[in-house]
Amino acid sequence: MFRLLVVAVAVLTLARALPASAEPFWGAKASEPADTAPAALKPGEFVWDASAVPAGPIVVIVSLPEQRAYVYRNGVRIGVSTVSTGKPGHRTPTGVFTVLQKDKDHHSKTYNNAAMPYTERLTWDGVALHAGGLPGYPSSHGCVHLPSVFAQQLFGAAPMGMTVVVADERTEPAAVVHPAVLAPVDPAGNAVEVPNLSADEGFRWQPEKATAGPLSILISGADQRVLVYRDAVAIGEARVAIQQPEVPLGTHAFIMLEGLGEGASVLDKNAPAHRWIAVGIPGHAGEDKRPLDPSEVNRVRMPPQFTTAVYAALAPGTTLLVTDAAVLEHTTGRELNVLNADRPVEN
Repeated sequence: MFRLLVVAVAVLTLARALPASAEPFWGAKASEPADTAPAALKPGEFVWDASAVPAGPIVVIVSLPEQRAYVYRNGVRIGVSTVSTGKPGHRTPTGVFTVLQKDKDHHSKTYNNAAMPYTERLTWDGVALHAGGLPGYPSSHGCVHLPSVFAQQLFGAAPMGMTVVVADERTEPAAVVHPAVLAPVDPAGNAVEVPNLSADEGFRWQPEKATAGPLSILISGADQRVLVYRDAVAIGEARVAIQQPEVPLGTHAFIMLEGLGEGASVLDKNAPAHRWIAVGIPGHAGEDKRPLDPSEVNRVRMPPQFTTAVYAALAPGTTLLVTDAAVLEHTTGRELNVLNADRPVEN
């Protein structure tokens, strides 16, 4: 009995002398070579080459079937990583998100204080990018698990408001000069007729409600409406006219890059065009599964004065989402997460 007591005291003394256990570590400790093909990456491996493009807006594209995340800076891929997304019953939602909150040392209050290092929150109800387990298949409760080193690098490079696209199918961005949906004239240069928002209001534009922060433009075919948010605050709204409304628009995301493209702006023929990167989300392309074609948004028209105001507010990193899904609360349709401005809850 005395011997057991001595051993117990010794173990307790040793435990007190040891430092507190470190945070868990997941995945590879270093990047694979920059020219490694994404398909060749094993669970936990990644490529990170931020020096390839030192500046510009960052976009992260998460492919659920591939279990990979692609990172683009100003339209050039600077990183790709294996990931683990939501397991059955906890599926990671698809859609276009912006980073709402960052927490380097986050611990979950829902899952037994589990460590979630380098958390970048996508929704207030608990979906985030963070370092986590990478078994090679979906295993999370809805979050996107990343290798620890990759998560740390992304956390350091990514600004608040960074765009994150979660796609059902493999999605390869395509460069475009501008998303034509913002054109206030038809292809022949003629003015377009646009329905009024109400009897005495063609559109609503209130930029003073939020003067800084990431800009998100949401166009819903189901609602026949365009909504503009800055820093998750609604600053503009207008009805849109859609040619051939019986034909699905599909779902397209456009992210504005730095720099100017070739040709003239669709708004002002004396001004150069903006540069965008177009990303399709095939999981919401319509029941007929037609290939996505960004040019189809030519069928959407907005009030010219509203378009002028929106163009003046555009900045690198602006997100434009065109979708057949409903955006407004009072409408019904296929669910697609595009923005969540609710106040945060503990999780």
